[in-house]
Amino acid sequence: MRQIRLYVDVPLAGVAELVLPDAAARHATRVLRLTAGHPLVLFNGDGNDYDATLQDVAGKSVGVRVLGHRVVAREAPWPLTLAQCLARGDKMDLVVQKATELGVTRIVPLLSERSGVRLDAARADKRLRHWQGVAAAACEQCGRARLPQVDAPRSLDAWLAGLPASSGLRLALLPGSARRVRELTMPADGAMLVVGPEGGLGDRDVAALTAGGFDGLSLGPRILRTETAGMAALAAIQACHGDA
Repeated sequence: MRQIRLYVDVPLAGVAELVLPDAAARHATRVLRLTAGHPLVLFNGDGNDYDATLQDVAGKSVGVRVLGHRVVAREAPWPLTLAQCLARGDKMDLVVQKATELGVTRIVPLLSERSGVRLDAARADKRLRHWQGVAAAACEQCGRARLPQVDAPRSLDAWLAGLPASSGLRLALLPGSARRVRELTMPADGAMLVVGPEGGLGDRDVAALTAGGFDGLSLGPRILRTETAGMAALAAIQACHGDA
């Protein structure tokens, strides 16, 4: 029997029984079609998996019994931030999903000089909640018990202005750069990786990143799409310096 993991945004430590939140209950009974007695694992982002069993399935109310917990150690050995310039359509969903699977600790959606996406406050808040849900679902699948932080969209300049003086290795994917992933030395405080939008990073973006202490990084002679570039870089970093 395959293991079912469900994210629930409720306290679980010291809890013996609970009623699943509506979204988790619908997923368990309508999508996965679980019935009373089925084992499952709950997690809420505190770093633990909680073994549980479905108890009651009565209409929209789904009760579970929590049997115990286990500490989960599936985080990368150092913090890694992906600062991804906004991409059109559902490309950002793919980026958030795969970045979560690859172990990033923080995802920052950015608006840059050539970004083709513009969001008002209401749409930005709606997209943020959606991306947080995508990250939680990716954690369900890949076994992580801590959710990456997904920030609200902001401008590249605003993000750079808010960075602390010491924040690890600073990298930006720039075609033509001489530096390669295998040449990196990963510090204990990790790294930040900036990926441009479909049109690439503009001259003003590059100047701002350079002023902010970011070095260019290349993945080779081919130009990758924005939704591919970050994933390729993250996978290479994990393979060369992480836990892959």
